[in-house]
Amino acid sequence: MRAGSEEALTSGVDHLRAQDPVALALVERYGPPPRRIPVTPERRFEQLVQAIVHQQLAGRAAEAIHARLVTGLGGAVTPEVVAEVPPEILRSCGLSASKTAAVHGLADHVLSGAITLGRIGRLSDDEVIAQLTQVRGIGRWTAEMFLLGTLGRLDVWPVGDYGVRAGYAAAWGLPALPTPGQITVLGDQFRPYRSLLAWYCWRAADDRHPVESHDPSDRSNRPGTPGRMALKPST
Repeated sequence: MRAGSEEALTSGVDHLRAQDPVALALVERYGPPPRRIPVTPERRFEQLVQAIVHQQLAGRAAEAIHARLVTGLGGAVTPEVVAEVPPEILRSCGLSASKTAAVHGLADHVLSGAITLGRIGRLSDDEVIAQLTQVRGIGRWTAEMFLLGTLGRLDVWPVGDYGVRAGYAAAWGLPALPTPGQITVLGDQFRPYRSLLAWYCWRAADDRHPVESHDPSDRSNRPGTPGRMALKPST
């Protein structure tokens, strides 16, 4: 089934409902997740830049910086434009030095052909992650958000995402937050639709308390962008 199709979404929700009574209750409470239409190749670079901007920031702050960045680039968030823009311009939009380097590094990798965004949708999830994490500043979490929100993959389970772990703990009544290793195992029964389970975990986390996610490649362990940033419906 094609990622983003109504058939795939319906099958996934039915699968979750059949696996576990808590999953059934989540589906009944929140309804079906929004259908995720894979982003066209022309917008993939822009989506990755947006994900980099959102790392380690609360939603509103990240959105403001991203808006300034788009304006600073003249509305054209492309690798060609980014490669020609001095770091000082990106910094003036609010990007940190590390994020500035990551955005420039991404542009360089795309222009050199090391990252092939036009064909990346044909790769497996692991191959996509391996390709994107060549860029210093893009960790596994950012690559997983790209798989979820940009490519619309159905079986991504971001175990390093704090919101997923907190939501799972809240929904299943766990006494403590599961570790990434523990939640990896807990998610196994929901294959091949763990992306949908992640969406329900984010909803459960939202109901309990505000939750921010982070890119595990950043060792500061500060709260970061909510995982649902990359999952908002495409237009």
